[in-house]
Amino acid sequence: MHFHPGGARGGLDEETFDGLLGLLAEVTPVVQVVPPDAALMDVRGAVRYFGHDPAELADLLRVRTLARYGVDCTIGIAANPMLARMAAQHGPAGAVRALPEGDAAAAAFLADKPVAALYGVGPATARTLRTYGLDTVGRVAAAPVPALQRILGAAAGRRLHERARGIDPTPVTPDARAASLGAEHRFRADELDPEHRRRALLALADGLGARMRAGGQVARALKLTVRYADGSSSTRSRAFAEPTAHGPELIAAAYALHEALALQRARVRAVALRAEGVCDGRSAAHQLTFDPADEKARRVEAAMDRARARFGAGAVGPAAALDVREPGAA
Repeated sequence: MHFHPGGARGGLDEETFDGLLGLLAEVTPVVQVVPPDAALMDVRGAVRYFGHDPAELADLLRVRTLARYGVDCTIGIAANPMLARMAAQHGPAGAVRALPEGDAAAAAFLADKPVAALYGVGPATARTLRTYGLDTVGRVAAAPVPALQRILGAAAGRRLHERARGIDPTPVTPDARAASLGAEHRFRADELDPEHRRRALLALADGLGARMRAGGQVARALKLTVRYADGSSSTRSRAFAEPTAHGPELIAAAYALHEALALQRARVRAVALRAEGVCDGRSAAHQLTFDPADEKARRVEAAMDRARARFGAGAVGPAAALDVREPGAA
């Protein structure tokens, strides 16, 4: 079962989201946070314990989230995490969507979906598959496994074929709130210039990426918090297509979140970034890319990391970044 509160996670404070997770734990202890704004639940034990089927449990959860927190949610129900996520994402927000059991039902549900809808298929892989006429999940499922392996490699081709047929052996792993890393920049005076804010975000994102790479970690999502002169704040989050600690991806996400706020002449006191869903980079697959510019950027980034390791964190960094080491930075 895939649980997604209505609206963006940026619209929920941490206390509310913790409360929603507590509601899920009342139904089953097997709850896995999916940053930035969702959770997976294994309800097989709950079905036996409560004597209700998954759809009835989902209806109960929707009533409770509305009654206690005024938050509607979308819940997808399926035989495995991938199908549950896709069921939740298929259609308008605020509903319970149950995918019938069986291979035939999964195949019918997936057949006309674009190949990019499959979990783990990013833009570069989707473009490559489309050049071979494999633009839908149904066509990928019908393709011979050896052909997919020639296009994507042995392991990736086999894994894609399984997912296109609705197979996802990934278990729901219960966890505490996902680990996170954060950094904040407080301006000397209320900042009205969006370019100065962007330079601060550049430095913060670059620093977060360096910290994660030094620890062999990656993040599943990035959260931006903007604090204003009157004490109020705005928060936005964005999930990555795949876990990452790559500087350009973190920076692009930070810029996009900042632009989405449309602050214009807002008086900003501080900006903060938090990498959410931080996990061991060895457990996260990196999508292969055919973009030489991306590979060059990663080589440059690795060289910068070696310089930081030898000469200190402030040894190298983006030339356009605002100096976050000034008083007030954190």
